[in-house]
Amino acid sequence: MTAPIHGFVLGKFMPPHAGHMYLCDFAAGLCDQLTILVCSLDREPIPGKLRHEWMSALYPNARVLHYDRDIPQDPSEHPRFWDIWRELIRSIHPEPIHRVFASDEYGLRLGQELGAEFWPADPERVCRPVSGTQIRQNPIAHWSMIAPPARPYFTRTIVLHGPESTGKSVLGQTLADKLGGAYVPEFGRTWCELYGTECSAQDLRNIAAGQAAGVEAARRTAEGLVFSDTDGLITEVWSQMMLGRSVFEPAPEPEGDLYLLTDIDQPWIDDGTRVYGDDADRRRFMELSIEALERRGVDYVRLSGDWDVRERTALAAIRDRFPQLCRER
Repeated sequence: MTAPIHGFVLGKFMPPHAGHMYLCDFAAGLCDQLTILVCSLDREPIPGKLRHEWMSALYPNARVLHYDRDIPQDPSEHPRFWDIWRELIRSIHPEPIHRVFASDEYGLRLGQELGAEFWPADPERVCRPVSGTQIRQNPIAHWSMIAPPARPYFTRTIVLHGPESTGKSVLGQTLADKLGGAYVPEFGRTWCELYGTECSAQDLRNIAAGQAAGVEAARRTAEGLVFSDTDGLITEVWSQMMLGRSVFEPAPEPEGDLYLLTDIDQPWIDDGTRVYGDDADRRRFMELSIEALERRGVDYVRLSGDWDVRERTALAAIRDRFPQLCRER
């Protein structure tokens, strides 16, 4: 019986991308048991724990290990560089390594140190020409190259926040259409159209949970930006308006990286599911909406004036904060 071939890949995977996947898939096709070592340093821009999780999700049939101690990263940094790395790898992979796979020249020397064959994988980078540096500098330009588990890390969420009948839904869809990304509709409207507008405490908690689930689902497939029509902060405001108190324990956490607060300086329109058309109620709703944002210290922009002015203000704010995640359409 032939002994299994042990293959070995190491890298930073910061983030994992199509080039890394080509390398690991190439290796998996040429060995029986593949070990992937994720190496990280505390000072690097993406936490090593995340990178290990992403590679584990990508390669559930491989043994994915993580090493995060600060050791030399280049032979010029230490005279015993190769001794240090050989001892490290053997300490975490005591079994013989038969094949080392890499796209870089270091793979040949590493294979020699480990007594393994070196198998180069597309050293010219012609199959999947991308680097982690390129992705970190301009993620949207290389979005298709980012490994799917890592894409939510680069995604940013913009929440439409404010009283009813202030243009949140239309604005959210317009922004998604112009800048790219995904629009998450207001789950509270869906719930109330199904079960009615007389919401209990549990209804409101269900609405907040449904909205959060929608945002999380969108973040897994969106390209760069997610536009959410409300989140748990505004649902808590609804509970204060409807029941006179917050029904959340603990209080909802902000789900957005930027909040767009829509003002009440446009007429209220009754569409069958809206409740608070009285001027005093609208002012109260607006006050509570602002208070929710101020209390959490989130980044927000207030949108006032006619619809065109609001749209331009919102577009400018998003482009200013997330310039490398916007796709112009």
